[in-house]
Amino acid sequence: MSEQPISADEVTDLAADVRTWLEVHRSHGAYQPTGALPVLAAPAAQPRAPSGHGGAQGLAAVREELGDCQRCGLCSTRNNIVFGEGSENADIVFVGEGPGFHEDQSGAPFVGAAGELLTRIINNVLRLDRSDVYICNVVKCRPPENRNPEPGEVSACSPFLRQQLAVIQPKIVVALGRFAIQTLLGTQDSVTRLRGTAHPFDGAVLIPTYHPAYLLRNPADKRKTMDDMMLVRAEYERATGRALPAVARKAR
Repeated sequence: MSEQPISADEVTDLAADVRTWLEVHRSHGAYQPTGALPVLAAPAAQPRAPSGHGGAQGLAAVREELGDCQRCGLCSTRNNIVFGEGSENADIVFVGEGPGFHEDQSGAPFVGAAGELLTRIINNVLRLDRSDVYICNVVKCRPPENRNPEPGEVSACSPFLRQQLAVIQPKIVVALGRFAIQTLLGTQDSVTRLRGTAHPFDGAVLIPTYHPAYLLRNPADKRKTMDDMMLVRAEYERATGRALPAVARKAR
């Protein structure tokens, strides 16, 4: 997917929208997700660690099992496997589609323009550091020319994503874009149809939203992503009993 530079002003506007959103909903009482959580035909659950988060040892074992992966044709064109990074005890995990050019070069997820936007959303809307969450992708190697992952590539790689989630045991999984959403929920429904609702997911909830690269091309949908991040905040508080830090007020 092609990426365009993201300006600081655009993200400042996002943060201002959050503050306005919170003030409106605070005046009408605490925000609650709308509608009952739907029961979807989710894929079979993966084994989970006996208690608490799995931590570094578990993720290291998954990475060791992945090895110098040759399970699909992407191995012939990649520079680096992009496994994932962030807190191994994260309550929130972001799952994207696959590495792009910059990720393939660095070996780290979401480091290009789309990654910059994701980082700013995490910082300014959720009020967390990037190191507080975990970030990974469905496929761990870059598809040539940033094309969409093919079904065989997703099938070969997605078991490692599920192992990562089983180890981390997040409270919330934020699925970024169509491939992540469809892979994790086992559905062919569109992002438009699925977003805006928290979906049950293996003892946690999954919140679908647009991929940051899509938002760079379609900035009008940033407000919808804002609503999705408000849902993340609400579900985080419901799952943990703790509120995320308040969004800072803009100086007048």
